[in-house]
Amino acid sequence: MKIEFLPSGDRPDNRPSYKDIIAADAIPAPDWLIKDTVPDLGVDPVPATNYTSEAFYQQEVEKVWLKCWQMACREEEIPKVGDYLIYEIVGRSLLIVRTAPDEIKALYNVCLHRGRKLETHAGCKKRFRCTFHGWEWNADGSFRHNPFEWDFPQLEKDKLSLPEAKVGRWGGFVFITFDHKAPPLAQVLDPLPEHFKDYHLEDRYIAVHVAKKYPANWKATAEAFMESHHSVATHPQFMPYLGDANSGYDVFSDYTSRQLTAMAVPSPFIDGSGLSQSDILNAMLESSGRLNSGERVEVPTGMSARAFAAANQRAALAAEDGHDYSACSDAEMLDPMLYNVFPNMSFWAGYSPNIVYRWRPDGVGAAIMDIYILKRVPKGEARPRPAPVHWLTDDEPFSAAAELGALGGVFDQDMANLPYVQEGLTMMGDQIPVHFAQYTEIRLRHLHQVLKKHIER
Repeated sequence: MKIEFLPSGDRPDNRPSYKDIIAADAIPAPDWLIKDTVPDLGVDPVPATNYTSEAFYQQEVEKVWLKCWQMACREEEIPKVGDYLIYEIVGRSLLIVRTAPDEIKALYNVCLHRGRKLETHAGCKKRFRCTFHGWEWNADGSFRHNPFEWDFPQLEKDKLSLPEAKVGRWGGFVFITFDHKAPPLAQVLDPLPEHFKDYHLEDRYIAVHVAKKYPANWKATAEAFMESHHSVATHPQFMPYLGDANSGYDVFSDYTSRQLTAMAVPSPFIDGSGLSQSDILNAMLESSGRLNSGERVEVPTGMSARAFAAANQRAALAAEDGHDYSACSDAEMLDPMLYNVFPNMSFWAGYSPNIVYRWRPDGVGAAIMDIYILKRVPKGEARPRPAPVHWLTDDEPFSAAAELGALGGVFDQDMANLPYVQEGLTMMGDQIPVHFAQYTEIRLRHLHQVLKKHIER
């Protein structure tokens, strides 16, 4: 399919908004999806050194990563009492432990004697024993045993419990913060609990978890997934069926923002007048790997590709998990709806399998990206075991993770930019700033403004 690009001046004035598109849907969207929340964040540039300075990174460590809420894991990853996994960030290591059927703690993963890390792999234990000198703690963090207790007259056993980070839970996720004075998790997440309530994230399971380290600052990596118009150069295969530059952007608070993009409509970057509704649908199916080359699906006369695709998705999900989606809106069945929570989390809303991103810094010029795909537990069935994390090596592309399907190639397109972004930011130094668009990149500007608030606090 040949794509004809429109002159840049032809786009902005006549471009329908995301709200305009979903207003024509066969099954309308809920009110909270239609309401705009777009503050004026100005147009000031951002220093390129925010991405490259070691001094700035150390301020992030102190004022952000050791202060803010972060998603550590899913509850299903530690289902039994004694199950634990390890969450690590900026040189800190926590044992995320289920200490009772409905209690989870985050214990510092360090022996209080000589500082050895207690555990290096996830598991299930009744106690944690340091393999250096044999000191032991119970799984709830209380002190159990010192083989040389007689030689430590200065220590009191009841004061030797492992230090704890603060724990919060929502939607089946476990969150932690090192700061016990941090605001309540519910305040930080607002409005996600209300907007996500019908998606039952607590009743979903990890179907896919892929992780990879990348040579780019964590902010640059996160920003690659915080706007849609990069598809004009990075994902040209999307343009016959993705309303990239029609996307809606919202900022709700110092912690949360949102991006909404319509599927099954052509990009305003191209002349879509020559595309039939069937052309749009088939481009979408081919790109997602759901249609082999040469096959074709016809959209019924008088029906839009968007309505047809939403109806098919309702039927496919109902067949897969046994739940009823007949009254679910077209937007909630089809559209990428990305909610970001400061500093490093992104949760996709909707009824289809939910994608979750997490970005963790690994020094100034590198980051770890986790990609989760959550599926709903089939009706009347036991929860499937969560997929183990698939760590990709430096040389492996995301497309090497077969479980990602066609998404693997999409992530590779995104990530191909990042090493060169980091190189360019380094070359810009403190002489050339970074410029963000006023509206389409409002979420990127929001990230830096909130970051600045935390650092200056």
